[in-house]
This record gives sequence, structure tokens and C-alpha cells, in this order.
Amino acid sequence: MKVVRTWRMISTFIIVSLGTSCLISCDSNRLYEDNVEFADRSWKVIEEPRFEFSVSDTTTRYNLYYNIRNSLDYPYARIFITWHLYDSTGKELSKKLIYNDLFDQKTGRPFGESGLGDLYDHRFSILNQLRFPSTGKYSIKLDQLMRQDTLKGVIAVGVRVEKDLNQ
Repeated sequence: MKVVRTWRMISTFIIVSLGTSCLISCDSNRLYEDNVEFADRSWKVIEEPRFEFSVSDTTTRYNLYYNIRNSLDYPYARIFITWHLYDSTGKELSKKLIYNDLFDQKTGRPFGESGLGDLYDHRFSILNQLRFPSTGKYSIKLDQLMRQDTLKGVIAVGVRVEKDLNQ
């Protein structure tokens, strides 16, 4: 029984990953997108994923998002994270503590888009209409601030940077 369940989870992940790869490759607004998966379907407080990307156009405005994939095992309705934006020298340009709802607080119904099984994908806004001050490398770091060393039910987090279409 356990082998069948594990095989289903692996095949579900492969199918969702292939489908996501196809959709992402057709996205002309995307400057950057990457996700980091966590072992044991848990985000440990010491894990601070950092995502590095390059900006070559300072006249374009960009929208920044963070992605999260969670399972029904996630024990809370909300998630609290702090994001940090750094320039190529490592100088912190901005940071902010934010929270987002993953489940309806009254009904427990999960939000987000569901692939197969018990996984739900979310994309939440970090910054809108941002103009980077100079060309070069930038990075975004994500920290979970749930006051828990191991945050069960978080499968992956990531960052997306895209051109703002409302320029």
C-alpha cells in the first residue's frame, strides 16, 4: 500500500512538473522563475531560499511574486513570510513581513490551484511596478516566520519576476 502511494506521488509530481515546464516556457512576460522543493514536505526555519536573477532593462517595470506549494497537511490557515530584495553587492534594498491565506479560516477549504492529489499552488504579490535602479544581478530571499522550527505541509517555495503589462 505504501509503495503504491509513493509511486502515485512521484508520478503526480512528474506530470505536474512537465505540465508546468511547458506552460512556463511559453510565457513571454517572465524574466525569471524558480522554485525550491523541501525535503520531507516541510520548510525548516533554517532554510532561507535565495533566488538570483539578472536585470538588463531599467526602463521596464516589473512585478515580483512568491510561489508556494502546500499540501493538506499544512496545519494553519495562513503563512507568514519575510521577503528580502538585494542588489548585486548584497545591499538589502527592501524587505517586508507579509502573510497570505492558504485555507479559508471558517470552512478549512484550501485556496490555490490544485493539480493532482492534495497539492495546492499559490502565487502572491511581493512588489508591483518596480523599476530596478541599475542593471545587474539581484536576489530575493524568503524566510518563514511561523514561530515553528519545522513547518509541515510546505512542499516548495519560489520566486517569479515578470514584466508589468500595465506600463
